[in-house]
Amino acid sequence: MVDEVEVAREDAGLRRSLKNRHLQMIALGGIIGASLFIGSGAVISTVGPAAVLSYALGGLIVVLVMRMLGEMATAQPTLGSFMEYARASLGDWAGFTIGWLYWYYWVGVVAFEAVVGAELLNPLVPVVPQWVLSLVLMLALTTTNLISVRSFGETEFWLASIKVITIVIFLLCGTIFVLGLWPGAELSVGNIAQDGFVANGWFAVLHGVVIVIFSYFGTEIVTIVSAESDEPERSVAKATKAVVWRVLLFYVGSVALLVMITPWREIPTDGSPYAAAFTRFGLPAAEVAVNVVVFTAVISVLNSGLYTASRMLFALQRRGFAPSWVRDVNRRGVPWKSILLSTLIGYVAVAASYVSPDAIFYFIINSAGAVALFIYAIIAASQLRMRRRLEQEAPERLKLKVWLFPYLTWATLVVIGAVIITMGTIEEVRSQLTLSLVSLGAILLVYLLFVRPWLARRRSG
Repeated sequence: MVDEVEVAREDAGLRRSLKNRHLQMIALGGIIGASLFIGSGAVISTVGPAAVLSYALGGLIVVLVMRMLGEMATAQPTLGSFMEYARASLGDWAGFTIGWLYWYYWVGVVAFEAVVGAELLNPLVPVVPQWVLSLVLMLALTTTNLISVRSFGETEFWLASIKVITIVIFLLCGTIFVLGLWPGAELSVGNIAQDGFVANGWFAVLHGVVIVIFSYFGTEIVTIVSAESDEPERSVAKATKAVVWRVLLFYVGSVALLVMITPWREIPTDGSPYAAAFTRFGLPAAEVAVNVVVFTAVISVLNSGLYTASRMLFALQRRGFAPSWVRDVNRRGVPWKSILLSTLIGYVAVAASYVSPDAIFYFIINSAGAVALFIYAIIAASQLRMRRRLEQEAPERLKLKVWLFPYLTWATLVVIGAVIITMGTIEEVRSQLTLSLVSLGAILLVYLLFVRPWLARRRSG
């Protein structure tokens, strides 16, 4: 199993052009998205100051899943990452399902981010229709991805750097402000307990986890990108080990500061709470600066989404799970047909957002809503099986291990199941769960009716 995956990786035809600095910044900035800069206000409004716990619990799930991915990726770095691990550990059905679910998720995200990016740009160029701006953003990032994997890496390196620098500045200024050391500020740490820390009840905390868990999705991209790096094992090990402090600092730490800087009921829900906080610091043009950073975060997700969708599609075809023609690689080692196909679906979704926002676009976006949880569950199940197999066949490959195995793996599966069940009890997100289950069912049906019989005929012949 190990040798087969390694040979597949070597024959992929892709270039190992990414350096360790690219992977570390992609891992560092990949966890910071527009959902943090904007969506955290809505989470705080729903949960109250205990939103800090929601982010911590959601982050704990991500930390454990990333540790599982790190264990598998350092043992077997491969193109397709968890798609390959699921296929090798659970069977073809799992590889096919998780691969297409992941591709579908990112194609939907690409379309969504293109629409959001256009909305952010529209006030600056009001004479240009939003659909044109969405198209321009899609074309620009498609070009970046088509040039070379190195151009993708450099673009993402600088986009991620802007996000990281912004959060670091916020953490430093916010800490000084809440301690009363900022000019004109008073000690405001007590704001975190205003109306009681768990102001809206414990179920609201769980409700918050349902919302925030999707903010973390994208952290796993580093295990896919590593297949095109010059030091995949070292880079993945370093990135997955650091995910703990990234979650604590960037999400839990910054949200805790938000509810200390401003009483939680006064935190805006229709804009960026970070912009509001910087305004309280008295920094000039704070709102404009944060809006630029939010736009940067949107472009970063769009860039990463195109890359990730194309590489997953490329990996799927190598196992017979996707059309063989998407395997074509240009002279720069870029799977250009995989990129164009993934982008094409994005263009269709963008068009749908303006032609049929309440039907087609609604379905595309919401049907991917719970996909992240399905993917996390399959990753955990894969690690459970793969760890036991590696302990028997190649224990020396286990350079990075999941803590307290298998208890934490089982606990992660139970918690993911609890979050999925909770989604079904919350009216605002119930449709996302329902439509995501439709997507999952459709992919499994395609596998059972078409892919499995075809794979059986190919192998018997």
